Amino acid sequence: MNGWILLPVILPVLSGIFLLLTSFREHLGKTGSGSGLSAVGNGMDEPERHRLHLLTCTVLVISAILAVTAAFSGEKSVTLFYLMKDIPIYFHIDGISRIFVTFTSLVWVAVGIYAFVYMKHEGEEKRFFGFYLLVYGVLVALDFAGNLVTLYFFYELMTLTSAPMVLHNGSREAIMAALKYLFYSLCGAYMGLFGMFFLYRYCDTLTFMPGGTLNPALAQDHRTILLIAVFAMLVGFGAKAGMLPLHAWLPAAHPVAPSPASAVFSGIVVKGGVLAALRTVYYVVGPDFIRGTWVQTTWMVLALITVFMGSMLAYREPVFKKRLAYSTVSQISYILFGLSLLTPTGMTGALLHTVFHAIIKSTLFLTAGVFIFECGKTRVEELHGIGKRMPKTLWCYTFASLALVGIPPASGFVSKWYLAQGALGADVGVFGWLGPAVLLISALLTAGYLLPVTMKGFFPGKEAGDAEVHSGTEAVKEPSAKMLVPLAVLAALSVILGILPNPLINYISQLVSGLM
Repeated sequence: MNGWILLPVILPVLSGIFLLLTSFREHLGKTGSGSGLSAVGNGMDEPERHRLHLLTCTVLVISAILAVTAAFSGEKSVTLFYLMKDIPIYFHIDGISRIFVTFTSLVWVAVGIYAFVYMKHEGEEKRFFGFYLLVYGVLVALDFAGNLVTLYFFYELMTLTSAPMVLHNGSREAIMAALKYLFYSLCGAYMGLFGMFFLYRYCDTLTFMPGGTLNPALAQDHRTILLIAVFAMLVGFGAKAGMLPLHAWLPAAHPVAPSPASAVFSGIVVKGGVLAALRTVYYVVGPDFIRGTWVQTTWMVLALITVFMGSMLAYREPVFKKRLAYSTVSQISYILFGLSLLTPTGMTGALLHTVFHAIIKSTLFLTAGVFIFECGKTRVEELHGIGKRMPKTLWCYTFASLALVGIPPASGFVSKWYLAQGALGADVGVFGWLGPAVLLISALLTAGYLLPVTMKGFFPGKEAGDAEVHSGTEAVKEPSAKMLVPLAVLAALSVILGILPNPLINYISQLVSGLM
């Protein structure tokens, strides 16, 4: 009777496959007639494009409504099939599922509407939206996964189905970036699989249970190998989240991918690694098993190094989208550091930052897309004076930037406050003060690499302003409503969720208190 919760998985997956098959048939037909690949990408007429957008938007909205409705209709479970006698592909909706599927659906719909305009100049729209729908269905399945095997299955599918969005334009750089993404992600996933072999043997079940399912009697004499297995899983799943040492795919993939793809990769796809690490520690192994061990210490060290390193590299990076990619490397490790504290306050801060970062970073990448789409600007120094041409767009960027820096009352301040308080109140030795110190330094660096774009955009100075006038860019205007409205909605949410955070804080606090 609970099988209907799979509708938000099945509908976008089947619709995406339909678009991909249609695109493939059209490609064969047009290349067979000698028109070549470029004709396939840019030969779509407006009626056909309108039908594509209508289908994609309808499927996205209906799927998102179904996903959120299923998430908030109570705890439900369904078994799809059995891989082995005691290993089902099993779905179960709980509090974590609700959080992840809600912000995933919100961002995916907003970015999808934005992409209707942006993808006109990228070409191959039908193929892009086919994979876009397909990945959304896989992400919903990942969020609803009820055991570690199901999570791993859709985690791998997420990698395989999202890689084509990186190599979309077919350039050598895009192909190499997609291969790098696949290599890092698959290596990380295999480290996760290595750990799963041991957990399967020493856990009562791989089904997610608050507090974990590790059998103390079975694990007592095998503690060392189990700690190694858990650490391998944290590093492996950390690859998707951009944690050192498997972080290098992010700055390679984002500059070459279309901006809508960059937005959902940075805002949503990387959270797959966060979800996998969270489920492993808090729902399978149990936080008590690694508390005070070298695994917790090393996890905190890697997270804090990644926070600082990502911020520093972003501060020095002149390519705008690559700067934002390094920023994601840093900001996701804020979340991982909060989880590594193994305290209620730290986990609350981590979940808050998971939600806020998804909205904020998607806004920033959509802004970068506007600059590329409307005036072809990809480097930070080229954005001087852009606020005079696109004030609304730059204000959206500014609000999101202030939120990411953590300026009150924007949302980033709330999550970073909880992260700092979680570190100060945790029994983690030197990390109790080192963590907040690194977060503060990173916040200053974040201000240093984000806010100058606003300052130079609105106040370029006389020399820069004259250069803009003589360059002929004074005719550049704001993007169309299909691009600007999703951008403005996400930018507004990045501030509103900081002004009115209590409903979300209360929900997450209750969830965490029940978990720990």
